[in-house]
Amino acid sequence: MTLIFPAIKIFAQTPDPSTVIKRRAELEAELAELEKQIEVFSGEISSKQTQAKSLERDISLLDAQINKAKLEIRARDIAISGLQSAISEKGEVIVSLDDKIDREKKSLAELLRRLYEIDDASLVEIVLAHDSLSDFFVEADSFDIVQRSLQDSFNEIKVNKDSVSKEKDNLEERKAEEVQLKTIQELERKRISEREGEKKKILTTTRNQEKAYKKLVSDRTKDAASIRSQLFALNGSASIPFERALEYAAVAEKAVGIRPAFLLGIITEESNLGANVGTGNWQTDLSHSRCAKQKDVFKSITTKLGLNPDDMPVSKKAWYGYCGGAMGPAQFIPTTWVLYENAVSRITGNSPANPWNPLDAFVASALLLRDNGAGARTYSAEHTAALKYLAGSNWKNPSYRFYGDDVMSFASKYQDQIDILNQVAKR
Repeated sequence: MTLIFPAIKIFAQTPDPSTVIKRRAELEAELAELEKQIEVFSGEISSKQTQAKSLERDISLLDAQINKAKLEIRARDIAISGLQSAISEKGEVIVSLDDKIDREKKSLAELLRRLYEIDDASLVEIVLAHDSLSDFFVEADSFDIVQRSLQDSFNEIKVNKDSVSKEKDNLEERKAEEVQLKTIQELERKRISEREGEKKKILTTTRNQEKAYKKLVSDRTKDAASIRSQLFALNGSASIPFERALEYAAVAEKAVGIRPAFLLGIITEESNLGANVGTGNWQTDLSHSRCAKQKDVFKSITTKLGLNPDDMPVSKKAWYGYCGGAMGPAQFIPTTWVLYENAVSRITGNSPANPWNPLDAFVASALLLRDNGAGARTYSAEHTAALKYLAGSNWKNPSYRFYGDDVMSFASKYQDQIDILNQVAKR
């Protein structure tokens, strides 16, 4: 008798259906076009913000900000859709590989069964079971070939599955990041509405007359007390009143050279001038094994300060990630804070420096921003420094551009108000 073994084949990854490939190409093309348009509006915003204030300039600036925000939201939708498609494809490949493992297991089981039969029979019985001696040797050779093929197949399946699983995990992480960014960016919808309302108000008040607009701008400089109230209402917080925040920013500027309006923009984006320093807890939000170093450093920081770590607020762990734990108005993670705490102490005199102390936080933020190139005090340098503040070495990722744009928008508004206060002070 001759045992017939199933053919051993190394299956390639399941090819993408043509419709999936076509759809992916369409999404990539649309995303590329959106990125080009966003870049145009970013350049227009940068240019308009350096021009003298005028009705035309401010309306154009609002239009560019509104259009760019809408495009960025659309680009995020496309990016998420593309990642979901890629994740589905990887899932199909993994299912295919699992099916192949099942088939190979059946082949192995059949081979083992046959080997067991041979082990139980004498050599004479095995030879007599074949029509000729040559048939016996052919089948013996087949056993060796099948064994080697199965082993090679299992090894290749394992390598392929590990690789595809890793790719899928990476895509899942990217998708989670994109979804989180989209959630953050949905706030842009509110800002779009605010900007459209601001545009409507300007046009209604001035009726497209430049002279009336200039009077509107001029009226803002009349009363310093009114301006300060406006600043506190719009941009201050119960934790750090605007006037105090401006004092801290001035200390940081003198010591480090960072433009106060830009620093205020960073702290506003991070914590709304200290109003939102987090509602997390280190035990919960630094509990993942990947956060072990952050957790140890956090405990060390609070111990040096004589603080109970359980009582200190930190940022919550994001639902898609491993670690929370960012501290204070500047939202420093523990391992980054310890890189700057000695330099902060030399400037503020607080030793040890405290990430929850507003002055220490402002100075630490300024030091990090200086290291990221913001000392040049140009729009481009500050925008890049803001992105590095958020994303580190991954700052060039277009997904993070909204953060830099937000910071620079805040900085522009703060600079306008600071200029007004300086004009009033000179009277």
